[in-house]
Amino acid sequence: MMETVAALSPPPAVLRDALKRAFGFDAFRPLQEEIVSDVLADRDVFALLPTGGGKSLCYQLPAILTDGLTLVVSPLIALMKDQVDAMRTTGIAATFLNSSLDYDEVRARTRDLERGAYKLLYVAPERLVNPNFIADLRRWKIARIAVDEAHCISEWGHDFRPEYRRIAELRDAFPDLPVVALTATATSRVRDDIVSLLALREPKRYVASFNRPNLTYRIADKQRASDAIVAMLKSRPDDAGIIYVQSRAGADALAQRLSAAGISALAYHAGLDAAVRARNQDKFLRDDVRVICATIAFGMGIDKSNVRFVIHYDLPKNIEGYYQETGRAGRDGLPADCLLFFSHGDVNKYERFILEKEDVDEQAMARAQLEQMTRYAYAAGCRRRELLAYFGENWTEENCGACDNCLEPRPIVDATTNAQKLLSCVYRIREASGFALGITHAIDVLLGEDNDKIYRYGHANLTTYGIGKDTDRQTWRHIADELIRLQYIEQDAARYNVVSVTPLGRTALVERGPIEMRAPNTRVSKTRAKKSARTAIDADYDDDLFRSLRALRKQLADARDVPAFVIFSDAVLRAMAREVPRTPTQMRAISGVGDKKLADFGERFLEAIASFSPA
Repeated sequence: MMETVAALSPPPAVLRDALKRAFGFDAFRPLQEEIVSDVLADRDVFALLPTGGGKSLCYQLPAILTDGLTLVVSPLIALMKDQVDAMRTTGIAATFLNSSLDYDEVRARTRDLERGAYKLLYVAPERLVNPNFIADLRRWKIARIAVDEAHCISEWGHDFRPEYRRIAELRDAFPDLPVVALTATATSRVRDDIVSLLALREPKRYVASFNRPNLTYRIADKQRASDAIVAMLKSRPDDAGIIYVQSRAGADALAQRLSAAGISALAYHAGLDAAVRARNQDKFLRDDVRVICATIAFGMGIDKSNVRFVIHYDLPKNIEGYYQETGRAGRDGLPADCLLFFSHGDVNKYERFILEKEDVDEQAMARAQLEQMTRYAYAAGCRRRELLAYFGENWTEENCGACDNCLEPRPIVDATTNAQKLLSCVYRIREASGFALGITHAIDVLLGEDNDKIYRYGHANLTTYGIGKDTDRQTWRHIADELIRLQYIEQDAARYNVVSVTPLGRTALVERGPIEMRAPNTRVSKTRAKKSARTAIDADYDDDLFRSLRALRKQLADARDVPAFVIFSDAVLRAMAREVPRTPTQMRAISGVGDKKLADFGERFLEAIASFSPA
């Protein structure tokens, strides 16, 4: 079988020459060459490459090397224009058909499709069910079908879309056409689902490492999170990023908070008018605004390569969604930060949402996903190991060099005295009242607070009342979270998260043995990613020249009405600022500068370099 592939696919030298000419890259990323070869051999292919791993190239390069039209099924019509703009900038004839086009524009593009003017056609899955469209495809000489974000077809995936199930009908209409399914995140169960539901025939499966070496993962305490975010962003005035917030109101409030602090930020969520939502996304993509505060409605398929940070203001519902969202940072291969603000209150909130689900199986699935996410947030060991293990990948290194627990391990401290105080307080509240109350009330008792609830239940008379005044509320909240994590205390989500002492906790109270826990997480301000040995990024470049080239890129992008990264990525501009090319030949030697971009933009960038740094 492999001999057949070699006979049908162009030699490696031909593939690499095409890669350099079209995309400007000197070498393929891991698995890209093998996938491209199989696609060119008309095999069905399943490919899982992490975000930033170059999934799109796996069908774009075959498209320009073969006759016919490559049909690309993509879930978000809002992104198709950017994808097509990026293709055209590299000299690849591409177009899209979706509901954003008026009748005359659709007619014009249809005429061009009839005469074979394009190599790539992007469509949303909804269009596939139109019989007239199927008839059109038969005339347009379809060479292959590429299904992007293929995990959307599986109910077990984190972003299931029912309309994706209709793609199988396309396979029925074109049984002889090869299909390539691509995704950035999928468990083994979801992978099997994709292969089955798309009816892939003896597909070659490619699963790259889920590891993103340029990303640094951190967890921070959620206390005063908005203040911490403002401080972080003010220390990084040139960096763009995404902040994920659970609620629409929360996204609006945080965007307003950042704007008031002088940081350009906009909200993005389903509650906004469609035109406002599209405008806000466009401003972010085009570097007109630094920060998007968004619900999970934002981001899938975002091609913006210079996202330098992704912050989760609230706890994600599952590991897959978290991995997908953090993956939008650092697509250009440069260092980027992924910061998650965590409090056990978010866990309680999700527990209540889970209880509202009527289906028992849905409850069980949601609870399992929440437990996995919580375990990741509480992990004392390498976060990269935890993350990769979820996807079945074994990380063997002791220290990843790019997560908070590896960079700055939190010490284990003796917390016996305060733990005993809190356990005793929770126990005595229940004994005195005959019912349990929440952890906040227990902390109020320890702090000796003067409020109606304490006096209504007579808890000012408890022996534990006021015995914790020498410790602040934030520390007590940390101790409570640790006691819950260590299973000395349990919360009942079905009863408003009231707390009680577990059998393990009662044993600790009676025997008064030592209780050790991690020190509080105070690492909020340390948000700049530290380089590791595996982050092979040369930072030795002229920063002033880089800024000058970025300004030129923005000018050229605005003139063409495209996002700035479509012209050149930050990684390419940094390479220019490091290598300081003087001739077209030297410029073309930089990875990411292909023939079309050299012809269109090379002279302007060479002039800017010469004027900034005369020879």
